[in-house]
Amino acid sequence: MQIIDFHTHVYPPKIADKASRSIRDFYGLEKYWVGTPENLLRYGKAAGVTRFVLLQVSIKPEQTHHINRFALDTVRAHAEFSAFGAIHPQMPDVFGELDFLRENGFLGVKIHPDMQQIDIDDPQMFPIYDALGDQMPIYFHCGDKTRDYSNPRRLHRVMQMFPHLRVIAAHLGGWSVFDLAYECLKDTDCFVDTCSCSPYLSREEFTRHIREYGADRVLFGTDFPIWQHKTEVQAIDSLPLTDDEKEKIFYRNALQFLR
Repeated sequence: MQIIDFHTHVYPPKIADKASRSIRDFYGLEKYWVGTPENLLRYGKAAGVTRFVLLQVSIKPEQTHHINRFALDTVRAHAEFSAFGAIHPQMPDVFGELDFLRENGFLGVKIHPDMQQIDIDDPQMFPIYDALGDQMPIYFHCGDKTRDYSNPRRLHRVMQMFPHLRVIAAHLGGWSVFDLAYECLKDTDCFVDTCSCSPYLSREEFTRHIREYGADRVLFGTDFPIWQHKTEVQAIDSLPLTDDEKEKIFYRNALQFLR
């Protein structure tokens, strides 16, 4: 069976350790792995992962193009990789950067409201949503009980205002606010992913949330370098899901979403 990891992060080797530690510290975690492309391939392939989707995040507007340039070079160097590009709403030429992403084959755009400290439904985001159309998906970090920027209620509001958007809401639609996320997103057509969920949910809760959304809306993701592929693959494999549901989560939904 194929496995596509739809949620990963990598960094240039010179800053990979520092960047990976900063993510660990941001979420108050105990462990982390160094997020280089080589480590992603090594850990992923050892767990049976065949393809990887890189998600780029820009915290400072002036860093955005450099981050995307690194992602492009990484994808070109490794046939197993595809990428969502970073966008920062306060960068000088946000629409020029969107053109760069389109012209260079990026899958879509990644927004991390909590790290960028901007609400999902902030009006300054609306021209970006409008420009994405229905061809270029947007991947949101979503949910955090200690922050409100990425509250799933905000995403629901945006999806009502921009029904053409193709959306993936990470962390089952709302990390640490899983029930709220489902109530907000159940009637939308957004996809959700599994990353950073298994450590915080029982097997019963994890299974329930997947089946509430429907397995055909769920993508497998690890959030590497926060978590390891071996444990995340095992977490899905251990759930009382059918083989058909697991195949959808591990790879079939990803292929369908990417058309």
